[in-house]
Amino acid sequence: MPDIPDSYRKYVAWNNLPHLWCPGCGHGITLKSIALALADLEIPPHRSVLTTGIGCSGRAGDYVSFHRFQGTHGRTIAFATGINAADPDLTIIAFLGDGDCYAIGGNHLIHAARRNLNMTVIVGNNMNYGMTGGQFSPVTPLKCVTSTSRSGKTELAVDMCSLTANAGAAFAARTTVYHTNELRSFIKEAISTKGFSFIEVLSPCPTYFGRYNKLGDAVEMLQWLRENTVPLSKADEADGQLWRGKLPTKYRDDFLTAYRKQTGMQEGGGDCLGKD
Repeated sequence: MPDIPDSYRKYVAWNNLPHLWCPGCGHGITLKSIALALADLEIPPHRSVLTTGIGCSGRAGDYVSFHRFQGTHGRTIAFATGINAADPDLTIIAFLGDGDCYAIGGNHLIHAARRNLNMTVIVGNNMNYGMTGGQFSPVTPLKCVTSTSRSGKTELAVDMCSLTANAGAAFAARTTVYHTNELRSFIKEAISTKGFSFIEVLSPCPTYFGRYNKLGDAVEMLQWLRENTVPLSKADEADGQLWRGKLPTKYRDDFLTAYRKQTGMQEGGGDCLGKD
């Protein structure tokens, strides 16, 4: 078990606790993992910023002591892009939910990965819209019951982690709130990677998703995450199980570094499609 540095406490707004998340929600585990990663990396609070959107994860900014910014639904990454352009040396962490990031915010996610913007995006995937009544999201698994799929979801879920990696992210990984050591390690690696980093964190929602699908209470849902996720190396063997791990990605300059190099060249001096 890794040490818990006492210095992580300076990243938490203790006076705002207890939090308002439902009992058993995994967002608190993810938020603590972010604080631990920042402490491990010794990143000063005044050089860190947490950006959030609308949804259960949107309230995470209330519980950090460093800079935070809450944007409109689905637009968190767009706002984070502006923050990155204004102060490229800030450590930017965007914490979103699956409905917020993958539905209305899906294009922002794809194109931020394509551009390789220097930020870390962490998505708390609880497989439904947890704040507004348990409706299905783009990643709700097939046949699962939600408030808007009472007989089971008809649509296939999208593997947003693979999609983001294929779009050009410099780092892409998936884990769960049960695997806390792995989560903390991934966040540290993501922050340390220059360019667009993405982590999907599978997280319980006992209030809606767990109740509708008879997965039990919060403890039983954590057990479900342990038993129904497999390392990426075994994903091909898995039947009906979710993979977790780090996808292979290819290094390239982050957007601002590439832009500065490009604009430093002579006018018309690029190498478009291999032509001088």
